[in-house]
Amino acid sequence: MEYNELEIIRQLQNPEKQRQAFAKVVARYSEKLYWQIRKMVISHDDTDDVLQNTFMKAWVNIESFRGESKLSTWLYRIAINESITFLNKQNSHSTVEMDDTESYLANKLESDDWFDGDELQMKLQKAILRLPEKQRLVFNMRYFDEMKYEEMSDILGTSVGALKASYHHAAKKIEDFMTKDI
Repeated sequence: MEYNELEIIRQLQNPEKQRQAFAKVVARYSEKLYWQIRKMVISHDDTDDVLQNTFMKAWVNIESFRGESKLSTWLYRIAINESITFLNKQNSHSTVEMDDTESYLANKLESDDWFDGDELQMKLQKAILRLPEKQRLVFNMRYFDEMKYEEMSDILGTSVGALKASYHHAAKKIEDFMTKDI
């Protein structure tokens, strides 16, 4: 069945069709949001929790969605905010110093039973984890999701120029890390 966003938005605004329309939204965006969240929180189990929170928050606030942005943009914004909230809570409950966050996330990645990449993929993921949170987010959205800067700007509320600069700095740091010890 074809997905028509305008029709789905109309159905979301109709109390009689809202549940079925939301189920279509969940089916359409679950995998994309899962991977966006996973790149931030690393662990499969944590990602599932954050994804569930994302859809719960979207469902509770569905009536506040006015269609001023694309539905996907709204969902990505919720997912990113939920991921950041999760990471902040995790950092505040953790005995890990902020300087050790990178090694903490790297250890989570190494011990994740769901990670199936090779050694080079592991090194790339570790390089990405070394990035500041905003650069990591921009790099993942651009490199892995091939998202346009304009769409990222809508989701993150940051100018296209600043996003391009963040991506450039992130790519340079990753390149430096990947070519170290060669």
